[in-house]
Amino acid sequence: MSTVNHTVPFDGESQWHSKPAWKLPGWAEPIIVASILFFAMFMTRRRGFRIFGEQSKIRSGYLDSATSNDSSDRLLSYDSDGEGEYEGFVGTTKYPPKNRNCCGVNLPMPNTSRFRNNIHSRILQRYPFLIEMFYWIINYAFYRFTSVASQTIFAKTGIWNVAQDHGLAVLEAEEFSFLSFLFPVRERDVQQWFMQGHQDALTVLNKAYALIHIPGTVGFICWYYYVAPSFDTFALARRTMTLTNFCAFITFIFYPCMPPRLLPPEYGFLDTVRHDDAQSVWMSGKYVNTLAAMPSMHFGYSFCIGMTLVYHSGLFRRTLEKGESRKGLFWKFFYLFVGIGYPTFILTTIVATANHYFMDAMMATFFVFVSFACNKVFYVFIPLEDFLLYLIRAEKPIPTTGDRYHERGGRI
Repeated sequence: MSTVNHTVPFDGESQWHSKPAWKLPGWAEPIIVASILFFAMFMTRRRGFRIFGEQSKIRSGYLDSATSNDSSDRLLSYDSDGEGEYEGFVGTTKYPPKNRNCCGVNLPMPNTSRFRNNIHSRILQRYPFLIEMFYWIINYAFYRFTSVASQTIFAKTGIWNVAQDHGLAVLEAEEFSFLSFLFPVRERDVQQWFMQGHQDALTVLNKAYALIHIPGTVGFICWYYYVAPSFDTFALARRTMTLTNFCAFITFIFYPCMPPRLLPPEYGFLDTVRHDDAQSVWMSGKYVNTLAAMPSMHFGYSFCIGMTLVYHSGLFRRTLEKGESRKGLFWKFFYLFVGIGYPTFILTTIVATANHYFMDAMMATFFVFVSFACNKVFYVFIPLEDFLLYLIRAEKPIPTTGDRYHERGGRI
């Protein structure tokens, strides 16, 4: 592999003069994320439903229906439109099985409606966002697993050398492959621009890289669960992000890629985040995968969020969802601006801090589009979810997504 065009004389230490403006204590970030989640749990609670005492009447979901064959139209989700199926059962069994159609096979799954008065079921009904919190805990656990899996696979060859070769291959592809026209600017040039005369701005980007990714993504999930016009719309965005995650995690395992900041010094990159002592608590620990540059989930998440905000603006939609009303011109352009500006800012951040290559962002974008097109693949897990709910003796709650949106006239 020829790398002569990438190596440059570089002394990053002597060029760095910026001082960290502030630093959060290690406990602050988990507290911030937990606060966002529990605030969302409170805001999305089911009003009028009491955990203890006489239960207020709530809508019944068609997940209770014995004939819910069409439930495979939703993954890990619920029907927020079904009403009164409890009274519509016909049969000799009080709790007949739910019929799931999975990959053309009809599966009779346990009916969990018998557990609706269990205390943990009532807690879930009161706070349905707890289900979303559980899903993202699974996502985070899977990410932690990628480091162990990748190190095991490349134990003999040495994962560090393999990841470095892959990182250099990305630089080569950006400059010499048939896709080189997509990368007119080099990552090193972007970082050098900030290093030479704009180091205060780079300090801001260092903080942004460390502190925005997790809280920003969690905050978006919470906010969109609250304001999406329907649960189906929210679930589509959540499934797309989740499948993008899984595509990225598989890539992390089988294609470990060293970020520019960890390449040998002759390639001209500086690890500015650590140099600025701006590391996030999520970037440290035994199971953090530091060799997971390809693709960039910083950009993958931000692109997903950005496109959702553009959709939410309503500017490019001729028709609205049921109960949704047109937003004012200010809010349309506000969501459009944030929808385009946020991923653009994250792209600048990940490149300027030498945490990712431009191709990492391109692959993340590709994964988002593939995940959007294929997100229904997750429907195969619905029977498994039924079984797990039966094991823990709980009934899945009906989501509150869209309730406050409709109450406020669709102007959120």
